[in-house]
Amino acid sequence: MTVRNIASICNMGTNASALEKDIGPEQFPINEHYFGLVNFGNTCYCNSVLQALYFCRPFRENVLAYKAQQKKKENLLTCLADLFHSITTQKKKVGVIPPKKFISRLRKENDLFDNYMQQDAHEFLNYLLNTVADILQEEKKQERHNGRPKNNGTAVANDNAANAADADNNKAAEPTWVHDIFQGTLTNETRCLNCETVSSKDEDFLDLSVDVEQNTSITHCLRDFSNTETLCSEYKYYCEACCSKQEAQKRMRVKKLPMILALHLKRFKYMEQLHRYTKLSYRVVFPLELRLFNTSGDAVNLDRMYDLVAVVVHCGSGPNRGHYITIVKSHGFWLLFDDDIVEKIDAQAIEEFYGLTSDISKNSESGYILFYQSRE
Repeated sequence: MTVRNIASICNMGTNASALEKDIGPEQFPINEHYFGLVNFGNTCYCNSVLQALYFCRPFRENVLAYKAQQKKKENLLTCLADLFHSITTQKKKVGVIPPKKFISRLRKENDLFDNYMQQDAHEFLNYLLNTVADILQEEKKQERHNGRPKNNGTAVANDNAANAADADNNKAAEPTWVHDIFQGTLTNETRCLNCETVSSKDEDFLDLSVDVEQNTSITHCLRDFSNTETLCSEYKYYCEACCSKQEAQKRMRVKKLPMILALHLKRFKYMEQLHRYTKLSYRVVFPLELRLFNTSGDAVNLDRMYDLVAVVVHCGSGPNRGHYITIVKSHGFWLLFDDDIVEKIDAQAIEEFYGLTSDISKNSESGYILFYQSRE
């Protein structure tokens, strides 16, 4: 634990009372808690994502519902559920909690995070969502297996049971509440310019990674994401109808929008001349409200309006150094979570996290992962 963390914990009573005062006793939401998380040695990448997910209400509610189920063997999800439950059941409204059990489990399960180096918040988000989904799917599979007919307490051993087991192993995994919340579908359309045949392939996502440019907006980035690309020269497309390589046009469209849209801004780019990744601190405006326009013809819920609920912010000049913080919207006001420190901020202060208009090599506090929640 760093000296800064020890000092912060010593002062947490002061910080907590200041936060309660800023919000005001009459305005403080009923049954809500605002708790910072202790940093266990460059774990801000983890703390920032956990805070963002905690304030994605559908995710929080499902994690807490999981906690309420019967006792399960410890895994990353049980540790996450224990952490969320610990926050929601605190007697105090504000304070600091050490996510020690969760961090220990994370380091035990994945070597990538089993060190005291700075990690990438987006990699952690991806790992966490996929791991939680895998745990839920495995538990469903076990429940189906355990629910099969038994004879004197022993599973019936016959051809039908064996066939059922084979079918269970071969069938596609059922979607979980992680998929219900975060999963959307992209359609990759390719049109042969010789025969005009259009082929399409669907691809599911839990978050969208978009390229960034200087002085743009997230809407512009999403438009670029869906731009038509021409495949020619050595990149020609093999057309099944023509049985040969042909020039073609390719585009990506959103077919199904998720309940919560997680947008990852690709701010880290590998520079050949430097032989390392560098940060693109470009100014990218992200609105408080977002509607997606570039959707496929058979898109579902093409009118969805989204509200910004959380932003994971990267502070610093590169992926392996710097710091992560999170800003979240809760009950109509905005809060900044910086490990164990929690502060109320004005909505106008969000503009400080768009990035820099010039001198992009400077340290900057830039929006890195945006969480938009559908109003429907």
